[in-house]
Amino acid sequence: MAQNVYDTPDFFEGYSRLGRSVRGLAGAAEWPVIRTLLPRMKGLRVVDLGCGFGWFSRFAAEEGAASVLGLDLSENMIARARAENAGPGITYEIADLERIELSPAAFDLAYSSLAFHYLEDFGRLAAEVHAALLPGGKFVFTIEHPIYMASARPGWRTDEAGQKFWPVDGYSVEGRRMTDWLARGVVKYHRTIGTTLNTLIDCGFAVRRLIEWHPSADDIAANPALAEEMDRPMILMISAER
Repeated sequence: MAQNVYDTPDFFEGYSRLGRSVRGLAGAAEWPVIRTLLPRMKGLRVVDLGCGFGWFSRFAAEEGAASVLGLDLSENMIARARAENAGPGITYEIADLERIELSPAAFDLAYSSLAFHYLEDFGRLAAEVHAALLPGGKFVFTIEHPIYMASARPGWRTDEAGQKFWPVDGYSVEGRRMTDWLARGVVKYHRTIGTTLNTLIDCGFAVRRLIEWHPSADDIAANPALAEEMDRPMILMISAER
């Protein structure tokens, strides 16, 4: 079973205070770019993998999706989603993405935001999603960028010339990584970009778009803290098709 830090009280409290938790999709600076990867929702059957508080699930339903299934391991997340982002056609269920079994040919769109880097076996999930999509179905997801993850000691450093840099440690060494984010000992799994893309291709997907997201000038003007994202990418976005 995947690690479930989101049901730890201190972690959940900290996560609930993040801008994207409070303001939903409007609080995620990368959301406008993600939207360019998405198909029109009208009439689609959608599965939201790692749905969190259900912000995307509600968006898909409001945009005309025929049905939306939001899945998350966290009881806290699902309870909040049901309380705050319920709507016609939306179903929320507790599910472990490491073990999930989806109905074959049941969906037109599989979506996920910043969840898959917590999974040890991405290949199993990708194969499951491929089987669950109809021909021509879309698989759109974001993950923590592997370059961002590949730092054993995250944080800015300064070289002998006084220039700031973000260290990348062991990028080619894939596997389990430990980090402290809102809580100590959070487990993530590092995969190179090549491994992620080849996994999708081996499962039968056609990769349509890959974006190494960075903030726009307007984003930085509105939130100067985002300027550091210009020095090392934090989010990788991928659009694939069955």
